Amino acid sequence: MVKKAPMGEFAARPLRKKRKKQRLAKPEYKRKIFRHIFEKMDPLLAAPMGSGIVLKKVGIEARKPCSALRKAVRVKLRKTGKIVTAFAPGDGAITFIDEHDEVLIERIGGAQSKSYGDLPGVKFKVIKVAGVSLKALLEGKKQKPKH
Repeated sequence: MVKKAPMGEFAARPLRKKRKKQRLAKPEYKRKIFRHIFEKMDPLLAAPMGSGIVLKKVGIEARKPCSALRKAVRVKLRKTGKIVTAFAPGDGAITFIDEHDEVLIERIGGAQSKSYGDLPGVKFKVIKVAGVSLKALLEGKKQKPKH
Protein backbone atom coordinates (compact mmCIF):
# COMPACT_ATOMS: atom_id res chain seq x y z
CA MET A 1 0.00 0.00 0.00
CA VAL A 2 1.36 3.40 -1.03
CA LYS A 3 1.06 6.39 1.30
CA LYS A 4 0.76 9.97 0.00
CA ALA A 5 2.40 11.59 3.02
CA PRO A 6 5.83 10.69 4.38
CA MET A 7 5.64 8.67 7.58
CA GLY A 8 8.03 7.53 10.23
CA GLU A 9 10.97 8.78 12.23
CA PHE A 10 12.45 11.18 9.63
CA ALA A 11 9.21 12.51 8.16
CA ALA A 12 9.09 15.95 9.84
CA ARG A 13 11.13 17.90 7.27
CA PRO A 14 9.35 16.49 4.18
CA LEU A 15 5.96 17.11 5.85
CA ARG A 16 6.85 20.74 6.66
CA LYS A 17 8.11 21.26 3.11
CA LYS A 18 4.93 19.75 1.63
CA ARG A 19 2.68 21.87 3.87
CA LYS A 20 4.52 25.07 2.93
CA LYS A 21 4.08 24.29 -0.76
CA GLN A 22 0.35 23.67 -0.27
CA ARG A 23 -0.13 26.93 1.64
CA LEU A 24 1.73 28.98 -1.00
CA ALA A 25 -0.76 27.70 -3.58
CA LYS A 26 -3.51 29.69 -1.84
CA PRO A 27 -3.74 33.33 -3.06
CA GLU A 28 -4.86 34.72 0.33
CA TYR A 29 -1.84 33.25 2.14
CA LYS A 30 0.53 34.33 -0.62
CA ARG A 31 -0.83 37.91 -0.49
CA LYS A 32 -0.40 37.97 3.30
CA ILE A 33 3.17 36.64 3.25
CA PHE A 34 4.45 38.71 0.29
CA ARG A 35 2.43 41.85 1.05
CA HIS A 36 5.48 44.12 1.30
CA ILE A 37 6.64 43.01 -2.16
CA PHE A 38 3.22 43.62 -3.76
CA GLU A 39 2.99 47.09 -2.20
CA LYS A 40 6.48 47.96 -3.41
CA MET A 41 5.55 47.03 -6.98
CA ASP A 42 2.24 48.93 -6.89
CA PRO A 43 2.53 52.45 -8.40
CA LEU A 44 -0.45 53.66 -6.32
CA LEU A 45 1.02 52.24 -3.08
CA ALA A 46 -2.15 50.22 -2.31
CA ALA A 47 -4.42 53.28 -2.68
CA PRO A 48 -7.66 52.86 -4.67
CA MET A 49 -7.05 55.95 -6.85
CA GLY A 50 -4.27 58.35 -7.71
CA SER A 51 -3.87 61.71 -9.38
CA GLY A 52 -1.24 62.71 -11.87
CA ILE A 53 -0.27 64.87 -14.82
CA VAL A 54 -0.76 63.75 -18.43
CA LEU A 55 2.57 63.56 -20.24
CA LYS A 56 1.31 62.47 -23.67
CA LYS A 57 -1.51 60.74 -25.52
CA VAL A 58 -0.77 57.29 -26.95
CA GLY A 59 -2.57 54.74 -29.09
CA ILE A 60 -2.23 51.14 -27.94
CA GLU A 61 -2.73 48.31 -30.38
CA ALA A 62 -5.22 45.74 -29.09
CA ARG A 63 -4.33 42.05 -28.72
CA LYS A 64 -4.60 39.36 -31.36
CA PRO A 65 -8.04 38.95 -32.97
CA CYS A 66 -8.85 42.71 -32.92
CA SER A 67 -6.65 45.26 -34.70
CA ALA A 68 -8.09 48.41 -33.09
CA LEU A 69 -6.10 51.30 -31.67
CA ARG A 70 -7.16 51.91 -28.06
CA LYS A 71 -6.67 55.47 -26.84
CA ALA A 72 -4.64 55.92 -23.67
CA VAL A 73 -2.50 58.50 -21.89
CA ARG A 74 0.86 58.36 -20.13
CA VAL A 75 0.46 59.77 -16.62
CA LYS A 76 3.11 60.79 -14.10
CA LEU A 77 1.68 60.07 -10.65
CA ARG A 78 1.87 62.82 -8.05
CA LYS A 79 2.31 60.48 -5.07
CA THR A 80 5.14 58.25 -6.31
CA GLY A 81 6.50 59.99 -9.41
CA LYS A 82 6.09 56.80 -11.42
CA ILE A 83 4.87 56.90 -15.01
CA VAL A 84 1.92 54.63 -15.91
CA THR A 85 -0.34 54.13 -18.92
CA ALA A 86 -4.04 54.79 -18.30
CA PHE A 87 -6.87 53.87 -20.68
CA ALA A 88 -9.39 56.56 -21.67
CA PRO A 89 -12.76 54.72 -21.71
CA GLY A 90 -15.61 55.92 -23.92
CA ASP A 91 -16.07 57.03 -27.50
CA GLY A 92 -14.17 60.30 -28.02
CA ALA A 93 -12.89 60.47 -24.43
CA ILE A 94 -9.35 61.26 -25.58
CA THR A 95 -10.55 64.58 -27.07
CA PHE A 96 -11.33 65.90 -23.57
CA ILE A 97 -7.85 65.04 -22.27
CA ASP A 98 -4.98 67.39 -23.13
CA GLU A 99 -1.30 67.23 -22.25
CA HIS A 100 -0.46 68.69 -18.80
CA ASP A 101 -4.03 68.13 -17.58
CA GLU A 102 -4.52 66.79 -14.07
CA VAL A 103 -6.31 63.42 -14.14
CA LEU A 104 -7.58 60.99 -11.54
CA ILE A 105 -6.95 57.32 -12.32
CA GLU A 106 -8.17 54.08 -10.79
CA ARG A 107 -7.49 50.40 -11.33
CA ILE A 108 -9.20 48.89 -14.32
CA GLY A 109 -11.57 45.96 -13.64
CA GLY A 110 -10.29 42.40 -13.73
CA ALA A 111 -7.73 40.51 -11.69
CA GLN A 112 -5.57 42.51 -9.29
CA SER A 113 -2.36 43.79 -10.90
CA LYS A 114 -3.18 42.24 -14.27
CA SER A 115 -3.96 43.99 -17.53
CA TYR A 116 -7.56 44.04 -18.69
CA GLY A 117 -9.18 42.56 -21.80
CA ASP A 118 -7.27 43.20 -25.02
CA LEU A 119 -5.16 46.02 -23.57
CA PRO A 120 -1.59 44.77 -23.14
CA GLY A 121 0.12 46.18 -20.05
CA VAL A 122 -2.61 48.70 -19.18
CA LYS A 123 -3.79 48.44 -15.57
CA PHE A 124 -5.44 51.83 -14.99
CA LYS A 125 -8.25 53.97 -16.44
CA VAL A 126 -8.98 57.70 -16.33
CA ILE A 127 -12.08 58.70 -14.34
CA LYS A 128 -11.67 62.48 -13.90
CA VAL A 129 -10.09 65.21 -16.00
CA ALA A 130 -9.32 68.59 -14.38
CA GLY A 131 -11.67 67.74 -11.50
CA VAL A 132 -14.63 66.89 -13.78
CA SER A 133 -15.94 63.36 -14.29
CA LEU A 134 -15.01 61.94 -17.71
CA LYS A 135 -18.46 60.31 -17.90
CA ALA A 136 -20.18 63.70 -17.43
CA LEU A 137 -17.96 65.22 -20.13
CA LEU A 138 -18.86 62.43 -22.56
CA GLU A 139 -22.59 62.77 -21.89
CA GLY A 140 -22.38 66.57 -22.37
CA LYS A 141 -23.65 67.31 -18.85
CA LYS A 142 -20.56 69.31 -17.85
CA GLN A 143 -17.77 71.21 -19.55
CA LYS A 144 -14.07 71.12 -18.79
CA PRO A 145 -12.97 74.31 -16.98
CA LYS A 146 -10.77 76.72 -18.95
CA HIS A 147 -7.47 77.61 -17.29
